[in-house]
Amino acid sequence: MTDAAVPRARSGPPPRAHLADSLTHVELTHIEKRIENWIRFGREAQEQMLDRRRRIFSYRPGSIFAFVRWAANDFGTIISRIDVVRAVAPGEAYQTLPFVRPGGDILLKIESWPKVEQALRHIDAVEAFGIDPCDVAPDHWRHVGNRVGAGQEPRPYTSERHQAWLKRREITL
Repeated sequence: MTDAAVPRARSGPPPRAHLADSLTHVELTHIEKRIENWIRFGREAQEQMLDRRRRIFSYRPGSIFAFVRWAANDFGTIISRIDVVRAVAPGEAYQTLPFVRPGGDILLKIESWPKVEQALRHIDAVEAFGIDPCDVAPDHWRHVGNRVGAGQEPRPYTSERHQAWLKRREITL
């Protein structure tokens, strides 16, 4: 689909946040008991309200955020998913993800509510150590996704692991 076709598909002009720039944009929708998309953690660079049910959060390149999607119909839950994503710089390779433009480096991808809950509990545990989940080593989010996907408990992200990550990041910069 071309950019010219997008306004017709959405029946209106594209939101300002979708104009070409270096930010990654995440469209959040909340329709009670039907569609609930939210950000679990992340440092947004800007926020745009589209209407009472939709808004767009934008992230700078390199920012890490968790995007949770849940949807249901008359028969129950049809999707529950959490993705931890690193926003990419223009020209950098990325994976596509619904509601995320242009896409991002997907560090963690988990589907099904029991596994999503396990990932959310892990995020809570990271925060209990006093660590902002945005600052966690990207490799740890990959580890969590792999372990939860295999039905195993991920290793905890401790202060010691975090300090090691910060030192490793200093060396590579």
